Amino acid sequence: RERCAYFSGGKKDMAEKTEDRQGSGGAGTGAVYVVGIGPGGLSHITGRATEVLTGSDVIVGYTRYVDLVKPLIDGKEVFTTGMTFEVERCEKALEYARSGKTVAVVCSGDAGIYGMAGLIFQLSMNEGGTPVRIEVVPGIPAFVSAAAILGAPLMHDFASISLSDLLTDWDLIEKRVKAAAEADFVIALYNPKSSKRVEGLRKALTI
Repeated sequence: RERCAYFSGGKKDMAEKTEDRQGSGGAGTGAVYVVGIGPGGLSHITGRATEVLTGSDVIVGYTRYVDLVKPLIDGKEVFTTGMTFEVERCEKALEYARSGKTVAVVCSGDAGIYGMAGLIFQLSMNEGGTPVRIEVVPGIPAFVSAAAILGAPLMHDFASISLSDLLTDWDLIEKRVKAAAEADFVIALYNPKSSKRVEGLRKALTI
């Protein structure tokens, strides 16, 4: 069964495809675009991401990230939640798509790097039922934007490690940091701290 379809072409092409999907009104005629919006300003959003956001019927995402693209989604149906409700957001996106709507799931940075792309695919396969068309729209990762500010620290091999222990035990995170340090990688640290996680960054820097 079809799980993923990649669409190409300009805004006119996408608009025509969107109209075709909406026109049938049947289940399984919609699509989910998992959109990376880059590290934060509209100037860092790719042309493809802008195209998809303006051409979608529904925008789904974390409230703060959706706020960043408000100028592009005026008048559209929007579904947002706070942090830790990622599963609910992705399930809602799939539900909208199965009702025939074109949905953009907004992610910061790149949708496939600590974003919602993997979860969308996983839920789509696990739920069964009507197949949903899914496209991942890449964005500029935050570590690439940060690297540009520093100059060119990623010219050779590097590692990206998240310090969030919400889904990964700290012992494993620490093991990864040690292995990357021993291998002399340049290391990009994601999710360095939060109001509840305050020691991880200090420990990582000590390593």
